[in-house]
Amino acid sequence: MSRKNKDYKRIYEPDSIYNSINLTRFITKLMVDGKKSIAERVTYGALEKLAKAVSVAPIEAFSQAVQNATPQMEVKSRRVGGSTYQVPIEVPSGRGMALAMKWLIANARKRNGKSMESKLASELEDAYNKSGTTIKKREDTHKMAESNKAFAHFRW
Repeated sequence: MSRKNKDYKRIYEPDSIYNSINLTRFITKLMVDGKKSIAERVTYGALEKLAKAVSVAPIEAFSQAVQNATPQMEVKSRRVGGSTYQVPIEVPSGRGMALAMKWLIANARKRNGKSMESKLASELEDAYNKSGTTIKKREDTHKMAESNKAFAHFRW
């Protein structure tokens, strides 16, 4: 057991335009060096581009893209005896959403493109259409969990 104080969940305020807590979490993850206004501008611009590309309301397209990228299973290392096993576990909804957002932002940053706004819009569009590197990452995570299903009895 840890001797430190318990960590409490951060409480997010809904964003000003779409009134969405998940979008606020996304903007916070995108933010670099505390520049929240820039992160908001990039995110809202990317959502507008995404809405034009898929012809759906921006917040619905964003929610669907994040939901498509959210993993259901992952592996966790467990040390049993002298061996380390990759044990598949179900991902809690909050962690799954956080992983999906983190993967979307990381893959958008890796893309070639003019601006972060256009890179993020194209990554969200790929996730909305169930293609691209973020969806591949989710599928690889699921594949790893599936291949290590034999070690599921080490879960505790």
